[in-house]
Amino acid sequence: MATKNKPLVPDRQQKIADRRDHIIAAARLCFRKHGFHGAGMAEIAAQSQLSVGQIYRYFTNKEAIIEEIAHRIVKHRVQLMRDNDNNLEHMALALADHRLLDGDETEINQALMLEVSAEATRNPRIARILLDVDAVLFREGCHMLMQSYPEMSHDAAANLAELIAVLSEGTMLRILTRQRQTTHEGLAQIYLNLFSAVFPARPKTGPE
Repeated sequence: MATKNKPLVPDRQQKIADRRDHIIAAARLCFRKHGFHGAGMAEIAAQSQLSVGQIYRYFTNKEAIIEEIAHRIVKHRVQLMRDNDNNLEHMALALADHRLLDGDETEINQALMLEVSAEATRNPRIARILLDVDAVLFREGCHMLMQSYPEMSHDAAANLAELIAVLSEGTMLRILTRQRQTTHEGLAQIYLNLFSAVFPARPKTGPE
């Protein structure tokens, strides 16, 4: 017999979260394979083994699914940024190695965000989603820089955050298109020289 007050079925909110996760996982595969235009709700339903009607219970339309995917990718990247703790050497080596900070999900996350960027040029709703998630990353980047360099102004942090974004997004494109015209060692040294020139010396902590 069940213990008093112990639910006999999983919590409803958890069931909803699990079903949304399931739909998002299916949509990521469909969008990666066919792009946003090529993957319709019927294909997402088939991939998730649900009906289209069931999917509409959790997401109002395909754009809502795209929005959720973009927000999840950015949330993941913010956590990775925090874990990296502005380690410039690590960042330089990752960029030079065409290895950004998305872990096992690197390639699909990069491809999906490029899909979002392309769709944003045609769809005002997706353009707004892209601006919103980019603002989250930008704010977090500025905040982390100002924490790491207490004397840094907000304007200086914003400029450096933009530089990192440009380097990361350019690298992202070259990863996906398999472009590489230089050696890892040479490129890593250039990035390290660049970061040494544009970032202030990091404040020392603890006893000398």
